[in-house]
Amino acid sequence: MTFQDIFKSSFLENVTEFSILDTAIGMCFAIILGLFIFIIYKKTFSGVMYSAGFAMTLVGISLVTTLVIMAVTSNVVLSLGMVGALSIVRFRAAIKEPMEIVYLFWSIAVGIVIGAGMIPLAVIGSAMIGIILLLFANRKLAENPYILIVNCRDEKAEQAALAWIHQSVSRLMIKAKTVNSAGIELTSEIRIRSEALDFVNRIEEIDGVSSAALVSYNGEYMG
Repeated sequence: MTFQDIFKSSFLENVTEFSILDTAIGMCFAIILGLFIFIIYKKTFSGVMYSAGFAMTLVGISLVTTLVIMAVTSNVVLSLGMVGALSIVRFRAAIKEPMEIVYLFWSIAVGIVIGAGMIPLAVIGSAMIGIILLLFANRKLAENPYILIVNCRDEKAEQAALAWIHQSVSRLMIKAKTVNSAGIELTSEIRIRSEALDFVNRIEEIDGVSSAALVSYNGEYMG
């Protein structure tokens, strides 16, 4: 095989088949929709700690997936090699929130659809998904859930604290009760209709109550 034969190989001929303009347009739309997913994730995030790294990963996934699909759709031989190469990749990143799976699949889907040349489908679909997530993810509960922890010296103080809590909240559910030589610790789920949290101060003033702690949570467990 001569040097000229190398340049006449079918592999190098296929390289010239892709369009630079189509690639640039596809990557631009991937960036735009990736940033759109980034903004929606930031606005709908309701977890404990917001991860800027994960949010930027959503943009990167859209770009990388678009590039891969463009390469796969342009060459059948390359697509088979790409499947074999990607099959050895293993990811070990932990998913902290269930909604993160939705955003990961959304970014991958955007990259696949844009890479396949169906840009209008990616734009319309992303707009609908974004609107739905904004409407439902930011839906506020009529009653805010909290975890209330009260430490009492004896049973009399416990009854007094529970009576006051019943008067101050709309819902009270005991989750745990611990009794030891130091006293009684009550852990309960409460619901309140407003942000008036001064009733916690009154609990601590009850004779026999040593401390009262109020912790906010998202109420995503079944109980």
